[in-house]
Amino acid sequence: MENDLVERESITLSEVRLVLIGERWAGKSSSGNTILRNDRFECGRTRTAQSEMRHEVVEGRELIVVDVPGWSSSLSLSEIPEGDKQRFKLNASKCPPGPNTFLLVIPIDTAFSAMTKKTVEEHMKLLGERVWKHTMVLFTYGNYLGGKTIEQHIESEGDSLMWLIERCKNRYHVFENKDKSLSQVTRLLEKVDEMVWQNKGRIYEVDKQTLNIIEKKHREVTERVKQRERRSEEQRQQMKALIAEMKTIPKLRMVLLGSRGVGKTSLGNTILGIKEQEDRKRTAHSVGRQGFVGETEITLVDTPGWWKGFPECDTPEAIKEEVIRSPSLCLPGPQVFLLVIDADASFNGKHLDAVKSHMELLGEEVWRHTIVVFTRGDWLGTHTIEEYIEGEGEALQSLVEQCGNRYHVIDNKNTDDGTQITELLKKITETLAGNGCDHFVPDEKIFDAIEEKKMKVKEGAKLRQSQVKAHRRLCKESSKELHALTFLMLGQKTFGKSATGNTLLRREVFPTCQNEFCQVEQGKVDARAVTVVDTPGWWKDPSKSTEEMDKEIVRGLTLSPSGFHAVLLVVPLDLTFREAQRAALEEHMKLLDVSVWKHTMVLFTYGDKLADQSIEEHIESEHKALHWLIDKCENRYHVVNNLKKSDMSQVTQLFEKVEEMVAGNSRQLFCPEMSEIYLNIDDKFKRMQLKNVLKQRLAEEYKRRELEMMTSFKKTLLELQAQIGDSATGTKSKSLIGDRTKLKVKGIGQKKKDGKDKEENINSKISQEIERLDNDIKNKSSDLCLSSLDLLFPTFKGESTTDRKTSSIQFEDVLGWLASVEIGTNEENQLTLNFSQTSGYRSVLPHDGLEFDTDEYP
Repeated sequence: MENDLVERESITLSEVRLVLIGERWAGKSSSGNTILRNDRFECGRTRTAQSEMRHEVVEGRELIVVDVPGWSSSLSLSEIPEGDKQRFKLNASKCPPGPNTFLLVIPIDTAFSAMTKKTVEEHMKLLGERVWKHTMVLFTYGNYLGGKTIEQHIESEGDSLMWLIERCKNRYHVFENKDKSLSQVTRLLEKVDEMVWQNKGRIYEVDKQTLNIIEKKHREVTERVKQRERRSEEQRQQMKALIAEMKTIPKLRMVLLGSRGVGKTSLGNTILGIKEQEDRKRTAHSVGRQGFVGETEITLVDTPGWWKGFPECDTPEAIKEEVIRSPSLCLPGPQVFLLVIDADASFNGKHLDAVKSHMELLGEEVWRHTIVVFTRGDWLGTHTIEEYIEGEGEALQSLVEQCGNRYHVIDNKNTDDGTQITELLKKITETLAGNGCDHFVPDEKIFDAIEEKKMKVKEGAKLRQSQVKAHRRLCKESSKELHALTFLMLGQKTFGKSATGNTLLRREVFPTCQNEFCQVEQGKVDARAVTVVDTPGWWKDPSKSTEEMDKEIVRGLTLSPSGFHAVLLVVPLDLTFREAQRAALEEHMKLLDVSVWKHTMVLFTYGDKLADQSIEEHIESEHKALHWLIDKCENRYHVVNNLKKSDMSQVTQLFEKVEEMVAGNSRQLFCPEMSEIYLNIDDKFKRMQLKNVLKQRLAEEYKRRELEMMTSFKKTLLELQAQIGDSATGTKSKSLIGDRTKLKVKGIGQKKKDGKDKEENINSKISQEIERLDNDIKNKSSDLCLSSLDLLFPTFKGESTTDRKTSSIQFEDVLGWLASVEIGTNEENQLTLNFSQTSGYRSVLPHDGLEFDTDEYP
C-alpha cells in the first residue's frame, strides 16, 4: 500500500488533455480559460457553436483543452439534431490520441433535477459506458456555495446529483471562475493525475468503427449538400428571369406559421425592424401588424403555435381556428406563408406529421406559397443550413421538397444584419414570380363558419357560467371553512399533477418528472392543514397499462385512511381532450367506486394558455369528450397557472370550491372499500387477457381463411390451364373458359391475330400466376400470414409510417366490432362468442385452452 501511495504521488503528466462537456451556459468556456490561465475561449453572451481546441503551458505542463458546444437542458436525446449527436461522439478525437479526462461541467447555481440527470445520462450514452472511467464532475459558480461545503451541496441536492457523483466514482472538483486563482487549477490537475493512475494510464479513444461510420455519413451528407445547393441556385436563376418581367411589389402580405417556441414572433419583429423587448407571452390569437422594409409595405400575421411533434388532433380547437382564420387578416389573401423551424433541434417523422396536419388545415394550396424559414441560425456555427437539412434525414428533406426547395436561415439575435432580411425578401419575390404573382385565397365560408361557431361558444359559455354560479350560491349557504383538506391527484402522465401539488402546498415537494410511485406531503396553507397525495399518471395508450401500475395508482387511496375531501382530476389546457384521453380516464376511474364522481373536480393546468379566453369558452369550443367529463363532474372545475405560484388567490378559490363540494356531499369524504377496488383491477386484467386471446384467435382464423382462398384460387387456375390445354386439341369447354375468365387474370381475353399465340400467352400468364401463388402460399404458411397481421393487428409487429394510418383505422374497426361481441356460456358450460348473423362467424371456446372453432364462410 505504501508503494502504491509513493507511485501515485510520483505520477505527474507532462501533457494533460481535457474535454469540457455539459449543458449550455454551464460555464465550460470560462472554465477552459481558468485552466489555461488565459482568455483563449470566447464566453459570456457568445455561445460555443463548434468544438474548439486550445493549449497553453501551465506550471511546466502542456495543457490541451477542448471546449465543445453545450446541450440543451430542455431537450431529450431524440430532440437533438443528428449532426450534433455525431459531432459530439467525435469530440474526443479533437485532442489525439484521446483525452485523459472529460470534465462534466455542472453549475452550482442551478438545481440538478431528475430531468437534468436524464439529459446527462442520455448524452453520456453517446460516448459509451467506458466514458465514465474517464469523467470527473467540475462544479462551477463555487461562490454560490456560501458557507456550505461541496459535499453538503451534493447531499442537499438529492438522489439525482448523488447518482452522478457515484457514476464518476466520487471524482469532483469546484471552480470559482471569477477568482482565476492558480491553486484551484493545481488541485484539479492533481485529481486528474490520480484518475489517470487509477485508469493505469489508459486514455479514452474514439472507436474506429464509430469513426468510420460517422465519416461515411459525413461524405454522403456533403455530396447531397452540393446537389441541393446546385439545384437551389438553378431554381433561383430561373426565377430571376421571371422577376425581370414582373412589376414591382409595393405591398407584401405574409403569414407566420410554426410550433411553439421556434421564434415566430421574434422573426416577425426582425422582419419589421421592431427592437422592443418581447414580453415572452405566448401568441394566443392571430394578429396582423404593418411596417415597411425599404419601400415595400409589409402586412405580417403572427399565429398561435402548436406543440412541436403533436398532430393537429391534439391541438385545442381555439388554436386551430386561429390558424385557419389567419389568411383573412391580410385580405385579399397572403402571398407567402413563412413556415418557421428552429435549426437547433431535431426534425423527425413526428415533427413532419405535426407540421403537415396543421398546415393542411388551410388546404393543399398552402404549400405552393410556403417558404421554410429556419431560426436560430447562430447555433449552426460554421455549418451551413444545407448540412442541417441533409444531416437530419428524410423527414426534413421531405418538408423542404414539399415547399418546392424554398428555404432561408436567419439569426434573430443578429437584428442589425439587414442583409439576412434583404435576402429573405428576394426569395419571397422569387416565390411570387414562380406563382405568377397569385396569392392564397381564403375560403370565406370557412371563415364565416368559424365566426358562427364563436358566437355559439360565447352563448354556451354564458349559460354554463350562470349554471355554475347558481349552483355555487346554493352550496355556499351550507358550506363552511374546513381546518383540514385532503386531496388525491389523478390524471394522465405529463398533465401537470406534481407541479400542481407543489402549487397547492406552496413549496417544491413533488418531483416534476414522470414519477412511478405515490407520494404524500403535508403543509399549512391559508390557515388550513393541507394534505396532498400525488399518484403516478396513466398512459393514454391502454396497452401500456400494467396491473402493477394500476395497483400503485390506487395505493394512493391508502395514504389517507380517513378519506379525501376531493379527487382532483388534472387536465391540461394546452392539449385537446378527445376520445382517447376520455377512454384512458374512464378506464381508470372505473377501478374506483362509482361514488368517486361525487367527490371529483376537474383541475385545468397551464392556465396561462387561456390568454383572454374564459375557461367556459374553452370548454364549449372543445370536443364533446371534454363536455362529457365536465358534466360527469357536475360542472365542478377550476384553473391553475403553475407559473404563478405566488398567486395565492387561485389556491384559495380552489379550497372554497372544494368546501362547497364537501357541503353538497353532506360532509362525507371519499373513502372506498379497497378490497373492491383490487377486485376491479383483477377483473380488468382478466378481461384484457381474454381480449388478447380472442385477438390472437381471430388473427389465426384470418390466416387460415386467407390460405384457403389462395389454395382454392390456385386450384381454379390449374383447372383453367387444363381447359386451355384441351382447347389446343379440340376439346375446349367454352362454358368453363367463359366462367373462368371472370377471374380477370391479366392477359386473358386480349385480342391477338394468331389464336395459337393467344392461347400460349394466356397459358404463360396463368403459369406465372400459379408460380406466384405457390411462393405466396409457402411464405404465408411459414411466416404466419404476416400480411393479415399487418392489416388488422399492427400492435403484433412493427409497421411502416406510410401504412400506419390505414392499418390503425382498420384495426380500430375490428376492435370496435370485437368489443361489441357478447361472451356467454352454452349448455356444456363452454364460453361462447355471440357474433351477429352477418359476421359470418359462430364460435365456441372451451375453458381449457380457449380453442377457437368456426363455421365456414356463408
